Amino acid sequence: MATETKRATIYFDPSIHQALKFKSIETSRSISTLVNEAVKAALSEDADDIIAHEARVNEPLISFSDMLKRLKNDGRI
Repeated sequence: MATETKRATIYFDPSIHQALKFKSIETSRSISTLVNEAVKAALSEDADDIIAHEARVNEPLISFSDMLKRLKNDGRI
């Protein structure tokens, strides 16, 4: 059973479109496949960022100036 797809119109910068066409030819994959893979990767990265943020939500906050002082005292800057 094939997966359901939706059609969308996307306007690319001409140089980006040309690069996609070249990559499509070199990899024997359609531009749609390339764009879908890129969007999935970006969404997966966003999901990972959300998970990391939620894991750290209860950590104590530190101001930028306090962080600089800490780095200075530790000899890191």
